[in-house]
Amino acid sequence: MKGEIKQRLLKFNTLRRVVQFLSFIFFSAIIFNLGSLALLLPVLWTWGIEPNTVGDAFTALQFMLYNAVFPWLAIASFLIIGILLGKSFCGWICPFGFIQDLTGFIKRKKMEISPRTHETMVYIKYAILVITLFVSVTFSASKLMGTSSGYESALGIFAEAPFTALSPVETLFATLPKMILNFRNATIEIPFLDALSGIASLPPLFWVQFFIMIGVLVFSAYVPRGWCKYFCPHGAIMAIMNKFSFLGLRRDLVKCVKGECRLCVEACPMNVRILDLPWEKFSDPECIYCLKCVDACPDKAIKLKYP
Repeated sequence: MKGEIKQRLLKFNTLRRVVQFLSFIFFSAIIFNLGSLALLLPVLWTWGIEPNTVGDAFTALQFMLYNAVFPWLAIASFLIIGILLGKSFCGWICPFGFIQDLTGFIKRKKMEISPRTHETMVYIKYAILVITLFVSVTFSASKLMGTSSGYESALGIFAEAPFTALSPVETLFATLPKMILNFRNATIEIPFLDALSGIASLPPLFWVQFFIMIGVLVFSAYVPRGWCKYFCPHGAIMAIMNKFSFLGLRRDLVKCVKGECRLCVEACPMNVRILDLPWEKFSDPECIYCLKCVDACPDKAIKLKYP
């Protein structure tokens, strides 16, 4: 029994969960009045809490383009982290990745998505990325030419940050907490029923944001890392960077019993076809380096490789 407990504690996944939890606390450090840092990271986080401990690089990119400023800081964040550490921030640091992993405990029996459907749905996040960049870049260009007023009016709330306006992270970590806080303060000054009626009359946009958030969380409970795999524009950018990353995995051909065992493939939450990839070093675009494949392999045939 003690040996089994020790074996579980020594697994990478145990360490990863500890790092995820500590990272989440770090990102939420503004609650403890620890101040803010001039740091942008390629992870999904909210800009709705001010001052923020750290910034979300993709939202910063949208804000900079809205102000017609070249987003070199945001681009540098994606390039530096992507080349040095690949997509590992998605698996170890991202606060919303941590939330998705927590929702995975709610539903033990997962939904199986066919390989063909998976391969098609993977491109949704790239479509979201392209649409977001198209809106932000064209708005920035119109602002530089002095013709942005009509475009901004047409875009409405999507002018400043097209993706972030509907991001489930903004709803979960900023919009809802603010609404709960306002509701609590309102009930002190006005009757409870009047405050409740105020919530019922919230604008349609809030309900769109709310149902997107609920839909994403429910989907992630049924499909491990469903948001990361299919919808996250950060994931799309980091998937591109993963191809050039120094970080990778290596599969030992001597130890790997490929024909008899597929435990590594079954353990992978990102549906990476590990056994079909080059054994010397592989860094699949979808791999988040959660190292579940390493833990799952009974022969210890998979290891990290750097560079």
